[in-house]
Amino acid sequence: MKQRYYSLDVFRGATVALMIMVNNPGTWAHMFAPLKHAEWHGCSPTDLVFPFFLFAVGNAMSFVIPRLQEAGPAVFWKKVLKRTVLIFAIGLFINWWPFVKWEAAELVFKQWVDGTDPTRGIRIFGVLQRIAVAYCLASILAYYFKEKMIIWISAIILLLYWAICAIAGGADPYSLDGWFGTKYDIAILGLPHVYKGEGVPFDPEGLMSTLPTIVQVVFGYLVGVFIKKQGQVDWLWKKVPASNEPHFKLLAGMFVTGFILVVLAWIWALGFPINKKIWTSSYVLYTTGLATMTIGGMIWFIEVQGVRNKLTQFFDVFGKNPLFIFVLSGILPRFLGLFRIPDGVKDDGTQQYIDAFAWFYKYVCAKIPGIPEVGSFVYSLCFLTLMWVICYWLDKKKIYVKV
Repeated sequence: MKQRYYSLDVFRGATVALMIMVNNPGTWAHMFAPLKHAEWHGCSPTDLVFPFFLFAVGNAMSFVIPRLQEAGPAVFWKKVLKRTVLIFAIGLFINWWPFVKWEAAELVFKQWVDGTDPTRGIRIFGVLQRIAVAYCLASILAYYFKEKMIIWISAIILLLYWAICAIAGGADPYSLDGWFGTKYDIAILGLPHVYKGEGVPFDPEGLMSTLPTIVQVVFGYLVGVFIKKQGQVDWLWKKVPASNEPHFKLLAGMFVTGFILVVLAWIWALGFPINKKIWTSSYVLYTTGLATMTIGGMIWFIEVQGVRNKLTQFFDVFGKNPLFIFVLSGILPRFLGLFRIPDGVKDDGTQQYIDAFAWFYKYVCAKIPGIPEVGSFVYSLCFLTLMWVICYWLDKKKIYVKV
């Protein structure tokens, strides 16, 4: 069997594609329910996308860490720290981009702290920043500890996070108001630099809730090791001889492990609800279990059954330039937002403006017959297609942007 699994590349590409699609609706006011995040507790299909990507980051580590262990600590620290800083810096760049904004009829610089409202400024954390921190700390665990010890450390982290949430939180420690992490995010990052999309200062990618995401990446790494060794590991029990069916032990182990994790998550959720926005420990187990079974299914179809079709090729293209295309999907709409198109006048007679993407949604996608969610979804698909075309062109030119 091939050392490098094509199914892992397809899994990563599919995750990136879904991240782009759910982050770019025609309008946030009209989205189909599966494309929305859960209001608070619970887990929608969209809530699987980010943890699946972190899981994929861990999968990739399982191929890189052995080479870094052979190269030595100096090479390891140089590579990991450089990649961490770059990914974090790119995430901060996206938050600040395009550095200017329209105020009335002129472009003004976006200040680190808003001069007119000192409670607002440039957000420090975000999706890429969380990926950077989780990747860095998970890499350290993977580099210095054996798999069995990593499992114990991961369990301790998840239990510790539960204890901190329960003890340091308010009367309702798992609610928006009662969660303990917000006060520390504000104290460390500063109020102007914390996300306020919930209507109050609360950062769903803040410092405190990043702790369990380390385990998300670590679990991805462990599953990657399990796949590389075709299920022949002795993390928790004695190693057994290889099966006569080389894929049977691997796939059986993945599906059984994934199922067990999901059941444990449901049990844990009775006391520690499944919640993406504070990234609860039960949420880590639940999404890891689903990710493990999803990859198992992909291995069965792609590696065992030999399925290679337009769908796998579509997602594989995204998987070859995942970071680049995710960044582009974030900065391109904001950049085009600087170029305003006249779009009628307000009631008071002042000119209204619209950008190119918003114009396309308003005058093309939103005109599609049916409920408004249809037009918003069509816009998402069109935007995703644009990103795919760019990825496809890069792949044809053998251009792969890596950090």
